[in-house]
Amino acid sequence: MADSGVDDAQRRARFEALAGEVLEPLRRYLARRAGAAVADDAISDALLVLWRRLDDVPAPPEALPWAYGVARGCLANAERSARRQRLLAARVAVVDPPPQVTALHGEEGDDADRRDPGAVRVALAQLRPASAEVLRLWAWEELAPAQIAVVLGVTPNAVSIRLHRAKKELAEQLRKDGSGAGQVGAGGETR
Repeated sequence: MADSGVDDAQRRARFEALAGEVLEPLRRYLARRAGAAVADDAISDALLVLWRRLDDVPAPPEALPWAYGVARGCLANAERSARRQRLLAARVAVVDPPPQVTALHGEEGDDADRRDPGAVRVALAQLRPASAEVLRLWAWEELAPAQIAVVLGVTPNAVSIRLHRAKKELAEQLRKDGSGAGQVGAGGETR
């Protein structure tokens, strides 16, 4: 029985170290993609998955990309849930529309990217979701293609191809929007 206490203490210590390493990067990752409420729910779910699958988490430095993959899945689940709630609210509103139903149709932060006047954010919002995501992982999270591959569950070669295409799509979108030359530099900035 004493062994179990030692194992539990070691497991807890390992989780606390992991959480300390990934919490802030995951919080930033999720905040850039969702409103505050959705991001908070997704971070909670991601930490729960990390605790449950602690034995599956790779050693650093691969732990963070693995955690991004978990957070990405948790965010997708949260977005599906929010979408179902909005659809249900819309159905209820048709039957018996209360005055505050209009507040339920939009979620805090849904329009954050569209309200941002930055040309890159506007252009990103117009890209295919897969292209925008690979660019965000590369530019915002500063992940290498091999790390992005872990997040997306694909090969590093596939990521390199997707990243190349996504950069071209972004540059083209910036040109269409009239945002200067629309060239994407190595750090993700436009020139």
